[in-house]
Amino acid sequence: MSAPRFGATPSRSTRNIILIVIGVLFLVPILAMIEFTLEIGQPVKGVQQYGIQHYLDVFNPANESTYDGLFQGVQNSLVIALFTVIIILVLLLPTMILIELKFPRFRKVLEFICLIPITIPTVVLVVGFIPAYRAVAQIFGSTPYTLAFAIGIICLPYAFRPIATNLAAVEVTTLSEAARSLGASWLQVMVRVILPNLRRGILSAVLLTVAVVLGEYTIASFLSQTTFQTALLLIQQTDPYAGVIFAVFALVFVFILLVLIGRVGTLRGGRAARKRVAK
Repeated sequence: MSAPRFGATPSRSTRNIILIVIGVLFLVPILAMIEFTLEIGQPVKGVQQYGIQHYLDVFNPANESTYDGLFQGVQNSLVIALFTVIIILVLLLPTMILIELKFPRFRKVLEFICLIPITIPTVVLVVGFIPAYRAVAQIFGSTPYTLAFAIGIICLPYAFRPIATNLAAVEVTTLSEAARSLGASWLQVMVRVILPNLRRGILSAVLLTVAVVLGEYTIASFLSQTTFQTALLLIQQTDPYAGVIFAVFALVFVFILLVLIGRVGTLRGGRAARKRVAK
């Protein structure tokens, strides 16, 4: 017997209307940004002229020196995102799995620690990061890439929640004990049993981490480092079209990343389901 449902279930047309409204709310600002980047000069007799001249200017080798800082900021942010994802996967993920398997009584403690950064304003966190960053800079050098240590803390709440939700939906302890009883080593249990079942949570955590890194401005600004957001602010003061163009590119990049990650998760999940049916 299925559990009783409370409240009215929305009809298919109602769901479609809600999706359309949400889609419009997201698309209208993006389309307005694209329309702005295509404007050329002042309206002639009330008719605005459009073209791709601003896009050509941005990628014109003759203007390389003008946009060099912006391209450098994009490169730095992508490398910072890579380092931050590595920190999340190397430190946070194994810790969460270990606590789930061996120390479940510390689950709430880890959750509290991971959620602290989202409760404290970023400006306040930066005040504490500055002396710590000096020590990190003495060891690893004062480069934009060392921001990954600070931004990794900011990303903790966004990376923790999807993985925790996935862990709660999977009987990790039961699966690991069953694999161990069949003779699997802990490495085999981790690689072949636990991680495949946490695939969706890990992919979601990676996506959110990359999105947070690309949108981070406060830490880089206070620590005087060039990232995508700091360079974008500077270029907008001299060329607003270039700033909006790169903002659109960032939105498209995150959207494509979301689609690819969702597609990979769907394909692997479907492949695993077909294997279970075949057996």
